[in-house]
Amino acid sequence: MVFVVATLRPEWLPARLVSPDGPMSGIANRPPGQADQIGQTATNAARSNPILSYSDAAARATPAVVNIYTSKESRIPPDHPFLNDPLYKRYLGEQQRSQPTSSLGSGVVVSNDGTILTNHHVIDGADGIEVLLSDGRRGKAVLVGSDPESDLAVLRIDLPNVPTIVFGDPEHARIGDVVLAIGNPFGVGQTVTMGIVSALGRTQLGINTFENFIQTDAAINPGNSGGALVDTDGRLIGINTAIYSRTGGSLGIGFAIPTSTARSVMDQIVRNGSVVRGYIGVEPQDVTPELAQAFKLPRQDGAIIAGVMRGGPADKAGVIAGDILFQIDGQPIPNTASMLNAIAMLKPGSTSKFMFIRDGRETELPITVGQRPKPGARNGK
Repeated sequence: MVFVVATLRPEWLPARLVSPDGPMSGIANRPPGQADQIGQTATNAARSNPILSYSDAAARATPAVVNIYTSKESRIPPDHPFLNDPLYKRYLGEQQRSQPTSSLGSGVVVSNDGTILTNHHVIDGADGIEVLLSDGRRGKAVLVGSDPESDLAVLRIDLPNVPTIVFGDPEHARIGDVVLAIGNPFGVGQTVTMGIVSALGRTQLGINTFENFIQTDAAINPGNSGGALVDTDGRLIGINTAIYSRTGGSLGIGFAIPTSTARSVMDQIVRNGSVVRGYIGVEPQDVTPELAQAFKLPRQDGAIIAGVMRGGPADKAGVIAGDILFQIDGQPIPNTASMLNAIAMLKPGSTSKFMFIRDGRETELPITVGQRPKPGARNGK
């Protein structure tokens, strides 16, 4: 009886009857049959431990993750031989016919009014957007707005009693934390995969203009884009966006946009219809140790101003090519990625203090921040 109680309920025994190393101490010295029995008991206890299952987290998060189906008309050349005749084309021009195409992705319902967060590339160029909820309901979605530079988009559906997800805090995420990726990979249906946070603050990947990714090894595949990356409590910490792959499938390197960024973009889109960012009109270049040594620069961090847009905010403030930016309003600027993010956060029309190195000396220049033009209509940062 003492053995059974010590194995299954050691806390019921007086302290003097419990080994300081726990009920499993000395297992290697026990007879084979007795050791096997203790090992099986420990295995059963481990299986009943909730930490080995993330079903509760998945149950909280999956109802708010939706499948997104988009469609658009594409123009393709005719396949009739007569229409491809050069003489016919010369006098009647190139004839084209339309062909519907479709694609799929995922999204996350974040508000009771049917607001959905997803990726810009999921809905880019779509003529129609349909959303499938986890309970089987379907609805047409309206595009509230999108932001190509962060690859985020906001949709809205008009359905009652939509399930929503709870936001988490990605700032408290740590490398090694367990995370779940939820989405619709390859169109097979809603899928949950598990992994860990592999890295934080990934930048300069060439995926988006503004990058600050959570890297994870949770399996993310085509169709997962726009889906949820959640913690072990089922709280949203990221929007799954991209994978690094040479085959098109998951190789264990996936990237998610933190919800701190996603919420900021979403709030601006809902409020203004677009995202407003700061802009000073310069072309920066990273200061590398090799560059610093070659040109005998006083710093090995910061951003070299390689070009200044004529008539832009920086030009009006007196910034010249060759200046090294290392601080904005007291915030250190170690590279061009941090410079881009810091300037983007500044309010257009406000004046900020920019610290430069010029001719080996620190120079402070107040710059009145402009509004960042839309993609394709600007040069500089």
